[in-house]
Amino acid sequence: MADAPAASRGFTLIELMVTLAIAAVLLTVAVPNFITFIQNNRLASQANDLVSMLNYARSEAIKRGVRITVCGRASNTACTGTINWDTGLLVFIDNDGDGTVGAGETILQVRPGLEGGNTLTAGASTRITYQSSGFRSDPGGNDIFSLCDTRGAASGRSITVNPQGRATTTLGAAACP
Repeated sequence: MADAPAASRGFTLIELMVTLAIAAVLLTVAVPNFITFIQNNRLASQANDLVSMLNYARSEAIKRGVRITVCGRASNTACTGTINWDTGLLVFIDNDGDGTVGAGETILQVRPGLEGGNTLTAGASTRITYQSSGFRSDPGGNDIFSLCDTRGAASGRSITVNPQGRATTTLGAAACP
C-alpha cells in the first residue's frame, strides 16, 4: 500500500509574487494618505495648543485680576518681539504692561517651538495682552495668526483672536511665508 502524498507546505512562487504585487499597490495608495493624515493632525494639534494657551492666559487674567501677556518665545524668560511665533510661546504676568518679562513678573507657562518645520506668524501683533476683564488690551480689531506647513495656505490654519479675547480656528491660513 502506497503512502498518501504529504500535504504541501509553504508558498509557491506565483502565490508569493501575487502577494507582493498586492502589498505594493496598497503601500503606494496608503503611504501618501498617511503622510497627509500626519500633517493635518500636526497642524490641528498645534492650532489647538495656541488656542489653549490663549484661553489659559485669558482665564488667568480674569482669575488673578492682572494683565497677562502671551508672546513668541525667544528663551524661557524673554519674548521674541517679532510676529514670528514658531519658536515657542511664553505666558507671563505683565504687571507694568510693557509686553516684556521684567523683574518680579511671573512666568506662568512656556511652550517649545513647533515641530515638523511648521510656521506660526501673527498678522501684526508681537504679543497678546489680556486685561483683568478678559478683553485684549489692544481692542483695535481681530488678530489673525497663520499656522502653515510645507503645503501652503490652503492646508494651513487661521487662529483669530477678537477684541473680546476669544480665539477661534478655521481651516486655511491667511498667509503663509
